[in-house]
Amino acid sequence: MAIEVRPASVFEDVRTLVGPKSPGANVCWCLSYRIPSKLNNELRGPARGEYVAELCRTGPPPGVIAYDGDEPVGWAAVAPRSDTSFARNRKIPHVDDLPVWSLWCIRVRPGHRRQGISHALIAGAVEFARAQGAPAIEAYPLDNGDAKVDLTMAYAGLRKNFERAGFTHAADTTSVLAGHPRVLMRLDLR
Repeated sequence: MAIEVRPASVFEDVRTLVGPKSPGANVCWCLSYRIPSKLNNELRGPARGEYVAELCRTGPPPGVIAYDGDEPVGWAAVAPRSDTSFARNRKIPHVDDLPVWSLWCIRVRPGHRRQGISHALIAGAVEFARAQGAPAIEAYPLDNGDAKVDLTMAYAGLRKNFERAGFTHAADTTSVLAGHPRVLMRLDLR
């Protein structure tokens, strides 16, 4: 299996990975951290997908997609922190004034897990941010140690996977997800 990670500019592939089975459903579409809370609550049903379609058409794309051949098998959301709710998040600190990028969601489709795709997505998101001129990239994964994590809540990633990708612990946070503390991990790209 040769996994290739590319910018998420093909809306149909993004829909396959983060869209709902029913077009009218109010699922995340990976918008929860990307847009202000008020807008996130106002966008309902198909309007959520239309918003993401516009993100795919304009630059930079809203993340990266892992492909196994032509099949989209994984997603990672990555954008400048200043363009996300992490810019104003009181639970996740700012380490310094660098215009860092945030990597906040990693999702691998069922049937494709435990094949290294999340590692490929992290590497692809890093390269995408670097190509866009990011001086550093941050993630806010779960610090779960050896504890099991519910797959639904594992979207933030796991600390050990980011350490494996060269990220280092930059700060503790007061954010907790699925009963596990989140930590701020960072990789300098300069």
